[in-house]
Amino acid sequence: MKSLFQYIFSGLFLLTLASCDKGFEEMNVNPNASETVVPEYMFTKALLDGVSTNYVGAAYLTIGGSMQQTATYKEVPAAGDKYFNETYSYTSWEAYSTSVIEIKKVIDVVREDPENINLLSIARIWRAFIFHRLTDLYGDIPYTEAGFASENQNYTPKYDEQSAIYTDLLKELEESANALDASKSTFGDGDLIYSGNITKWKQFAYSLMLRLGMRLTNIDASLAESWVKKAIAGGVVLNNADVASIQYVDASQVAQRNFIATSLLNTDYLDPQNVDNIEGGKLAKTFIDYLKNTNDPRLNKIAVVWVRNATGTYVADTTAALQEGMPNARYNSFPSNFAVFSEPNPNTILRFDSPHLVLTNAEMYLLLTEAALRGWYSANPAETYQAAVRAGMAQWSLWGAYGQISDAKVDYYLSKNPFNNGGSFDEKLEQIYTQLWVSLFLQDEYEIFANWRRTGYPQLTPTNYPGNLTGGTIPRRFVVPLTEESYNRENFREAMQRQGGTNALTSRVWWDPAN
Repeated sequence: MKSLFQYIFSGLFLLTLASCDKGFEEMNVNPNASETVVPEYMFTKALLDGVSTNYVGAAYLTIGGSMQQTATYKEVPAAGDKYFNETYSYTSWEAYSTSVIEIKKVIDVVREDPENINLLSIARIWRAFIFHRLTDLYGDIPYTEAGFASENQNYTPKYDEQSAIYTDLLKELEESANALDASKSTFGDGDLIYSGNITKWKQFAYSLMLRLGMRLTNIDASLAESWVKKAIAGGVVLNNADVASIQYVDASQVAQRNFIATSLLNTDYLDPQNVDNIEGGKLAKTFIDYLKNTNDPRLNKIAVVWVRNATGTYVADTTAALQEGMPNARYNSFPSNFAVFSEPNPNTILRFDSPHLVLTNAEMYLLLTEAALRGWYSANPAETYQAAVRAGMAQWSLWGAYGQISDAKVDYYLSKNPFNNGGSFDEKLEQIYTQLWVSLFLQDEYEIFANWRRTGYPQLTPTNYPGNLTGGTIPRRFVVPLTEESYNRENFREAMQRQGGTNALTSRVWWDPAN
């Protein structure tokens, strides 16, 4: 069968295009330059850009470091490791010139024809996905007026309050899920996630609703409960077969390769023969120690240490006892023991044909466990927690034989790490979101970061490297690019005043109150 990527790239080739677009340089195509928007192809572009924008700066260096899953001995890339270089958080704002515009173009083209109700609804759901990431990172952002510059020359869009954005995102998800119609056409192969499967997109919408509803627990518990219950009633992603993922391919075109593997290889891990890594990166001690201390079978899927074999060739060794993480903010120069620290597994994480997990049943089961603890969902928390662990282990089978974890190993892990039925609410919450920290590693650092801010878990000890930008506290928000103060000053400053008066890593978003 023709792969989805072959379909997409042949379709894009047929468009009348000009110049280059970031992320598609090798193809020399720019869907935004096409005189006629083909919604299927533009939707594909919005999917790809929606998950990949600024992965290195945001997910790997800033969030991965601050959530103590990755580490570096260098200072320039230590946005998360040492709370340096806030500019790495700027470039997630690039979504406004890529996926935000792309999904708006899709919506504008399909919205007039009632026969396109599925295309419109799925595009609205994906638009909610794009904007929930943006607002969770930055707080108040341009929303209602975003993407209109080419239409009405509005180059200074207002910043909507995050509370209003959340209200609209939840409304969009509910309306779109209800409008999906199995008798109407879809994006078909242009949909890299579900190939137009309406039932699965409805589950995706309600799963995103569950995620956003739970985000409100510290700011409006009653509203959170209402949306969480509505999402559960609608039906969320629970089966392994329904996990939202994009399957990449090992191809000559860089844009067809998994962006996480490509980014990490280009950033740090291209040459195991090299004594150094470009950004000085390794996996972090906090993360590796946790996996080792809990006898987590995912350790061998995630981490390797490069050792010389009998012929002097470096080979990737997954032996658990050899795995060692590099301490965060410990070094400011090349450590003499750099080679002993663990790196990502080249047979799973660093494969160009890796899948990317957009939204998983493991996350849903963990959110349902919290909902059950709060009395918002009628289920045994221990059972939903076990289901979450099993789902988080099972997802590694998407990487093929190298990723598969036997049922016996999962059973053993659960026997040694059972749900803490006798613990306090906070102790149980800690277990839930420490498990999420492991389950979403590298695939969705944004959710790890959001849930750490909301719950405080996993418990992480902040670093206090000399000259850091946060006073030795873990960052809580991304910094809006300074160009906004130059070109959209009035709206930018008004938004910053609503968020503590500063545009800083220590500022907080609306759903993350200080008390």
